[in-house]
Amino acid sequence: MAAQRAYTTHPLVLRRVTVRRVEEVTPRMRRVVLGGEDLAAFTRDGIDHPGFAAPGFDDHIKLILASDGDVRAALPAQLPHGIEWTPAEHRLTRDYTPRRVDHRAGELHLDFVVHGEGPAETWSASAREGDELWFVGPKSSLRLPERLDWILLVGDETALPAIGRFLDERPLDAPAHVLVTVSDDAARQELALRDGDTITWVVAEPGDAAALDAAVRALPSPEGEGFVWAAAESRALLPVRRYLQRERKLPKDRVNITGYWHREEAAAPEAQGTADAAAQGPAEIPSPLPWLVARAALQLGVVDAVADTPGLSADALAARVGVTGPGIGVLLPLLAAYDVVVGADDGAGLRLGPVGEELTDDHEREEYTGHEAELLLALAHLAPALRDGTSPWRLASGATLHGTVTHDADRYGELVEECEQLVFLLTGLTADPLWENVGTCLLTGPGSASVVAALDDAGRRPRLRIAEETTPAEVLRGQVTAPDRIDWTAGPADVAVAAKALAHRTDEEAAQLLTRLAEWTGTAVLVEASRPDGLSPHAAEAALHAYSATGSPLRDSAAIAALAERSGWSVDRTIALGWGTEATVLRRA
Repeated sequence: MAAQRAYTTHPLVLRRVTVRRVEEVTPRMRRVVLGGEDLAAFTRDGIDHPGFAAPGFDDHIKLILASDGDVRAALPAQLPHGIEWTPAEHRLTRDYTPRRVDHRAGELHLDFVVHGEGPAETWSASAREGDELWFVGPKSSLRLPERLDWILLVGDETALPAIGRFLDERPLDAPAHVLVTVSDDAARQELALRDGDTITWVVAEPGDAAALDAAVRALPSPEGEGFVWAAAESRALLPVRRYLQRERKLPKDRVNITGYWHREEAAAPEAQGTADAAAQGPAEIPSPLPWLVARAALQLGVVDAVADTPGLSADALAARVGVTGPGIGVLLPLLAAYDVVVGADDGAGLRLGPVGEELTDDHEREEYTGHEAELLLALAHLAPALRDGTSPWRLASGATLHGTVTHDADRYGELVEECEQLVFLLTGLTADPLWENVGTCLLTGPGSASVVAALDDAGRRPRLRIAEETTPAEVLRGQVTAPDRIDWTAGPADVAVAAKALAHRTDEEAAQLLTRLAEWTGTAVLVEASRPDGLSPHAAEAALHAYSATGSPLRDSAAIAALAERSGWSVDRTIALGWGTEATVLRRA
């Protein structure tokens, strides 16, 4: 059987609450108690919504604020099953962990660190009884392993609400070892500790990576099976993650580390003046040189070598990563200039700089070495691709992206990982009446694992069949939750779901897939992104990335309908799933 899924999903609902009271927990923590009818099941605009549920100790809700004060204009659109983040120039969102959910009293408690800056903290400072607040979520709850001998909870002041809730509600019957860094002793709180628990308070500046790393390393290592949960400033957690996974060698499914906030480095006065002057002049197109240098450092293993052995000399580093000749001398000055490494000239040996620390995170390095990086490099062929009406990927590699991934399980695995977030959007699909009489479902595309998980969450139990032609078995087998229900031989089915199967196909390849699906079933569902995610800061680039992959921009409803009609299908209806994603239900013509 496959490993237990790490998260339980929840319906995404926009809710309005009002302030009932404000409490000062400590001089460093303010609690706002909220209530309202939207915390129970309610109906808005003819749509029924379930009551608020946040069962996990570290669940996150997304507060919706507005820099111009017009919160109503910043609200997302509520779908029957999900949220659509429409463009809103002045929208501000911040994620917060419920400190307590009291269903009997109809109350939600949120704790805000008092630091004098930030839109959410500013709102909490002026909050008065009756003030309204809108929020969405949570989208999921963490599932802890069922049997553990201990749990380690690590964080800074922003993690205290989650840690406090864990200790109050005890979702796990095991000793809890707590480590919290605080800016001063006044931030300490009374926590519900039990016999066998331990707590360590460390006074350190917010975001102090060295202090947090040293404190974690100083903790004794308990015996038995354990789990580590950590939340703090994102960069401060990087050495902690590296220590737990590389030195303590904890499995990934026994570690959950989340960056709760990101420290912005203040510019020096003279640098700030230069930036202001530059802002008044014409905008400059950024150079790709830093990106290419960071990519080279990751591909050569420079970042990992310096992380594992701080103090290396340039010659020792060159020998470690296998660079001969003067190459390392060409690379190091640029790496130092971009803060990937420091210490190149001080005689103390090389150490990671702040950028290098970030590049030790798997998610960060994917930007430079993963699938998206390859798509970005393919854009070097953008001009001839536009002229010839083909995809930049095809010109760069000599094959279509679909042709590449069907023969490369690792690359296809990256597509599967990119689709993991899809599970949070599929409630609208699994709630659709089309499933009422479905006995067999054919799945294809890298989002198939998310469809399986969503069907499980919805209590749907069709017999699943995987189209192995487009979904390498070795990739999907480790993703599904119930492999005993899978028949690996494709055949006739009541419905077929193609989850992100078109996103890596050209129009010709997409039409071929749809034609093939018509041989298997009379009803098909296409789950695809039809427009950019309205919350993404890179929304304007989404169409270009799609074009780089397939030679087509993001396919909207009209483009999907044209492909369907070309392949012998007609569009029955479209289900809006949120975040720019739609499910198009097709019937065989």
